[in-house]
Amino acid sequence: MEKLKFEDLSLSEEIKSAVMDMGFVEASPIQSEAIPYILEGRDVIGQAQTGTGKTAAFGIPTLEKVDPEIKEPQAIILCPTRELALQVSEEFKKIGKYKKGIHTVAIYGGESIDRQIKAVRRGVQIIIGTPGRIIDHLTRGTLKLDQIKMVVLDEADEMLDMGFREDIEAILEKVPDERQTIFFSATMSRPIMDLTKRYQKNPHIVKISKSELTVSTIEQLYFEVKNNYKVEAMTRLIDMYNLKLMLVFCNTKKKVDEVVEALQLKGYSAEGLHGDLRQMQRNSVMAKFRSGLVNILVATDVAARGIDVENVEAVFNLDLPQDSEYYVHRIGRTGRAGKAGKAFTFIGGREFNQLRDIITYTKSKITKGHIPTGSDVFKFKLDKFKGTITEVLNSELPEQFDDMIDEMVVEGVKLKDIAKALLKVHLGSPVSESDELKFNTSEREDRGSRGSRDRERGGRGERGERGERRSRGDREERGDRGRTQMVKLFINLGKNQKIRPGDIVGAIAGEAGIKGNLIGQIDIFDKHSFVEVPKDKVNDVLEAMVNNQIKGKKVNIEVAKN
Repeated sequence: MEKLKFEDLSLSEEIKSAVMDMGFVEASPIQSEAIPYILEGRDVIGQAQTGTGKTAAFGIPTLEKVDPEIKEPQAIILCPTRELALQVSEEFKKIGKYKKGIHTVAIYGGESIDRQIKAVRRGVQIIIGTPGRIIDHLTRGTLKLDQIKMVVLDEADEMLDMGFREDIEAILEKVPDERQTIFFSATMSRPIMDLTKRYQKNPHIVKISKSELTVSTIEQLYFEVKNNYKVEAMTRLIDMYNLKLMLVFCNTKKKVDEVVEALQLKGYSAEGLHGDLRQMQRNSVMAKFRSGLVNILVATDVAARGIDVENVEAVFNLDLPQDSEYYVHRIGRTGRAGKAGKAFTFIGGREFNQLRDIITYTKSKITKGHIPTGSDVFKFKLDKFKGTITEVLNSELPEQFDDMIDEMVVEGVKLKDIAKALLKVHLGSPVSESDELKFNTSEREDRGSRGSRDRERGGRGERGERGERRSRGDREERGDRGRTQMVKLFINLGKNQKIRPGDIVGAIAGEAGIKGNLIGQIDIFDKHSFVEVPKDKVNDVLEAMVNNQIKGKKVNIEVAKN
């Protein structure tokens, strides 16, 4: 499919300038094919995945076609989720920033309808919203569709899957017959085609071939990793590549919660997104992720619908998606606007055939990767820190440090030992070979060794192995913690103060100067919590936390009474 430059399309100077500001020069395949037909007034069916530039494919011609002199809704964009409606609205604002007199509004559930009514009454030409909330406005009589000349269904297949068919049909029945109707969908299922036959006239079909489904700027790797070690493997890749913003996909809500907790316990800033969250919680999580306060978002496929955050550096598939199309949706959230992105997929021995299906479907190259060792990660951190030190040495250094260094040298401490101590404070201790995990092991090998361990324990059998699997895996992942005598401490804060495991780990590790992975089991109750720490670190923790706080709350920590 021929790609066009935006300057070669019949666009206004205002749109060309806005597109240039966004850093785009060459139109994507879906844009090159769809924009000219939509500008002509043709009905269009576009088959396009997330990350192909479909929003601009309908957004640019929509903004070109509305009349700024008419202060009534002229175009309506239907989206399956609040997040997608907001995303589309933001994109329209960027594309139309030089178009004077054109206003858009996003209307969706979970927000005050009165505020949306006021926004509509101020005079808007483009309505972007979810079907349910638009029906609410139509029922109240606060939204008029008699001036609509363009209707766009974005991610139409998702809207049908979510049960919006009746709402969509009710909306399409209320708009004028003489209008332009555009469908964008990842799939061309029978329900989609039924709708197009009923509500479109001789539509032009734009279909992105499978060879174009994944973006060439995305580096795709897969890793054979045992399930118990996936979080550890992921954190090593995060550290090795120095990643700042990531999306992690799991297939179940339970797995999302487990992964978030495991990441927080390791000191990473992570939040989860799944169907059990209330809208207010969901909004809070997304706001923190978009602003960078949280840099790892763990989500299910359903919960991630409509998420489009700029500068996502990597996508992790901790679970293989249940459908090859979902793989395209997932990794399409990185490598945007010509930027490089990474897609890391973890598989067990039995899942290779499923991965091969994804490779066949996407016609993309997914290369086998190897998890870096702890030594690899530590060397990377050392090299990076060396660069930082070099930069600081080339700047003006504070003289206030001289007295302390001179004092320590007089006391007999070598300068080299001072430097090594500072490196240890900043980077921690290197991982010894004995602490390395055996990541790249097939399930068949794993089952064999597991059976041997069962026999060594006196033949507990499959039931006994299942009962102890998690605790044994946890001990392996904690390293030295599994071999150290632990002491339980009482904390006077709990769920009522919104305390989470990550808050406790962060406070203790940060204040007492001990590694987060040495901290043991954490139990959080309504008004108090318990945490296990190594016996030889108890006094350090108690002293460090005197008159200290966790999450802004004054904390009291003491040895728990048996």
